[in-house]
Amino acid sequence: MAVQEARRYGEHTTACADCAPCGQTGHRRAVAAFLARRDELAAGHGVPAAVAHSPVAARQWVSDELAQSARAVTAHGREAGLARLDLVRRGGLRAVWGAVLVLLLGQALTAVGSGWTGARTAGLCTALVLAALLSAAAHVHRARGGLLAPLIGEDNRLSTTRAVAAAWLLFLSFSLLFLAVRFPALRPPATTTTTTFGLSRAAGLLTALALVAAVSVTARLVVTAGIAAGRLQKVRADRPRAADLLCDDSGRACLADVQYLLVSGAVLALAAVGLAHDPARLPGIPWSLVLLLGVSAAWHLAAKCAEGVRPTIHSVVRSREAGDLDAPIRTGDDIEIRGRGFVPPGAGAPDPLTRLVVRIGPVHAHVPLVPIQGGFVNPTDTALTVPLPADVEPGRVEVSVVTAAGVETNRVTIDVVD
Repeated sequence: MAVQEARRYGEHTTACADCAPCGQTGHRRAVAAFLARRDELAAGHGVPAAVAHSPVAARQWVSDELAQSARAVTAHGREAGLARLDLVRRGGLRAVWGAVLVLLLGQALTAVGSGWTGARTAGLCTALVLAALLSAAAHVHRARGGLLAPLIGEDNRLSTTRAVAAAWLLFLSFSLLFLAVRFPALRPPATTTTTTFGLSRAAGLLTALALVAAVSVTARLVVTAGIAAGRLQKVRADRPRAADLLCDDSGRACLADVQYLLVSGAVLALAAVGLAHDPARLPGIPWSLVLLLGVSAAWHLAAKCAEGVRPTIHSVVRSREAGDLDAPIRTGDDIEIRGRGFVPPGAGAPDPLTRLVVRIGPVHAHVPLVPIQGGFVNPTDTALTVPLPADVEPGRVEVSVVTAAGVETNRVTIDVVD
């Protein structure tokens, strides 16, 4: 009943896909229906009597039923994701213009005693111009989340390196626009050009910007090389989340990402304080802070290089149930594939698990989903259990696994007897 209700409600969410509350509510109902159905089947309820007499047929029916429900959840999540991107675009615009308002209020409060200065006017004009440019860019990329569009990687996750590089680029753009507005008011221009835009003072800032830009490009090259080599598996996320900046693909907090964000943010904040303290020149960043940023960036890149594991089969054995006699592998038996990397990071959701395939000779067998209360006992990252199809001929047969990321493991030969 819960699944049928979620499907009926899905017709309403499809009709108004642009309605964020409807899309999110429909997704939540679909997820709740799937979880209830999974726990019901795990308890042995709801299996038709026509297949209940055969454990193999019942397991296959349960797997197909869960796979169909998982696809429905994914469809609802895709619709809700489009609505969330529109909310993110609007939230980004509100944050930009809210920052302009906060700047105006801050300048008005601090000008009570000292009076309004040309630097305050230049700062406010710069903020207005930059906010207008960002609003125009958000409108152009409104289908991909507005201001978040440049920060979303190919796997539909927020990129930590892109976010840090974008923050530094935004700060440098504000600084240059601010000084460009103030420069005509400085007297005489001939003597202020060197002090305002001098290389000796801005070398630290330029080095920091070049460093974070190089980290962003290098990180992408490392990820691309890892995917091409089959060592790194990337599964597309259903939607970008703020937690992507601090976590890996599986959702666990990543120390390398956290420290890179903290160090970069701290150095950027100090540079902003320097600009506010001396608004007549580009902010200077001490070389000690540039070196600290370089160490943090090296740590982050080293973690990127060490990330990922190639899926590998270690062994294939016959799965033996309690009370069963030891015997060779025969057609119809269950085989257990042991190894690592079968479930890539971010592929623990039900829908990616249904895309896991075992190639046994010329036959492609989908790994059945075996539910338990609160999760699945099969498949796992280190072991898969799949029945040997009847189309597999006796003899020596090669076995390999194709993960949800499309990466194939090594091949292991097994002997199938009559």
